[in-house]
Amino acid sequence: MPANSGTPQVSLVVATADRVEPLVALFESLAMQEEDDFEVILVDQNVDDRLAGLVADFEHRFAITHLRTPRRNSSVARNAGLPHCRGEIVGFPDDDCVYLPDTLARVVESFRAEPMLGALTGPAQSPDGGLGSGRWAPARTPIGRHNVFTTVICFNMFLRRDVLAATGGFDETLGVGAEFGSCEENDLVMRAVQANFPARYDPSLRIVHPDKRLTPAARDRAFRYGAGFGRVLRKHRFPVSVVGTFLIRPVGGFLAALLRLRSLAASYYALTFWGRLYGFCARASRPAR
Repeated sequence: MPANSGTPQVSLVVATADRVEPLVALFESLAMQEEDDFEVILVDQNVDDRLAGLVADFEHRFAITHLRTPRRNSSVARNAGLPHCRGEIVGFPDDDCVYLPDTLARVVESFRAEPMLGALTGPAQSPDGGLGSGRWAPARTPIGRHNVFTTVICFNMFLRRDVLAATGGFDETLGVGAEFGSCEENDLVMRAVQANFPARYDPSLRIVHPDKRLTPAARDRAFRYGAGFGRVLRKHRFPVSVVGTFLIRPVGGFLAALLRLRSLAASYYALTFWGRLYGFCARASRPAR
């Protein structure tokens, strides 16, 4: 049986589709946590029973609630998991990330030390030990409009359950499988901050995630991810100067890649630009939170 059968301190909502071996690695890392007072809400978006054996293998090592949803949308899946969370702190690990042994202990201690803290985030760590892909703020800092895109990533984001209830959870037009394919976490933290819940970024709180820098897979999703970025810029009414900066950057990357005859990079930056522009100009097909 799991070590703790009462109300856990932390609930971890894991939305998953297609992956098995990476999910095994995540669960192994959870089973090795120094802080073992947690539960997992596994939201299974597969059409088959490929995860039945995995759940059976781990359900005696920590508490697991196994849910099924036919719709492949990460925000829909996470929202489906929220009503089942019993912990006061809620996290959203990707199904291909790995927690360090002290991850949950650090999270619990951070919220205990700051009772008014609404959200805690940290950067990605690549498997080789350095920082993962993306632009990351260099120092511990409160999160606001000025740095929400350099301090927030979904798999290293923890919020109090009452904050999630107050904000209504994830915007289901954002995220993998949605109309605008990214930045659902940035939007959520922005809404929490706007509702006067303090949020803090700690660069020493790291979670290991595959480094997905410039690859064919990154190029293939560049338009969808760019669309999510553009949508959040529009939704939160960022000033023209900020929007312009985020549109100019991929144009600069595109031109630099062309000069170096790097076709993969050039197509990635071009798709990122068009995605951001589309997301900023388009209207969502469904009401957003």
